[in-house]
Amino acid sequence: MKKLLLSALAICAFSFSNAQEDDKSTGGQTDQGSWLIEANTGFGSGHSADTGIRFTSRDGESVYNFGLEGGYFVMDNLAVKAGLGYGGSSVEGALSRFSYKVGAKYYIMGMIPVSADLNGASIEDADENPMYLGLGAGYAWFVGNNVSIEPGLRYNATMNDKADAEGNLQFNIGFALHF
Repeated sequence: MKKLLLSALAICAFSFSNAQEDDKSTGGQTDQGSWLIEANTGFGSGHSADTGIRFTSRDGESVYNFGLEGGYFVMDNLAVKAGLGYGGSSVEGALSRFSYKVGAKYYIMGMIPVSADLNGASIEDADENPMYLGLGAGYAWFVGNNVSIEPGLRYNATMNDKADAEGNLQFNIGFALHF
């Protein structure tokens, strides 16, 4: 499964790079002073500190999460980011959670985003809340002057015993607005 995801990501990156070369005057989406608003969707298992958009339903149980991230480019190609999310489940007695993310995202050559962040969650009535160090990489396909689609892979390393081990490797598709 991991090889399939990596192969699909590589094919997408090479396919979109040809289209990117034709439009070098994209308007400075990653220039210093620009803003970024991003919504991510995740495929595979989610973890408990999620700032993306997710909805799954299995055997009568629905699990949801809603979140957004924003960032400011402090220099060309480098954005400082923060994100918030809220999630829960339809199961009676299930705990709700408030998630956060703080980190940075750098666009190599203006189109290969790599990110590092600290993310965690505050879970209702939990003794200890999970925390992760997240690392990600992908490809930014600028479909217009203000919009990019960013498929990528992300790994979340647990920082404490209460962080779940499931969902640490994720395939995401991000949708970003650049101002």
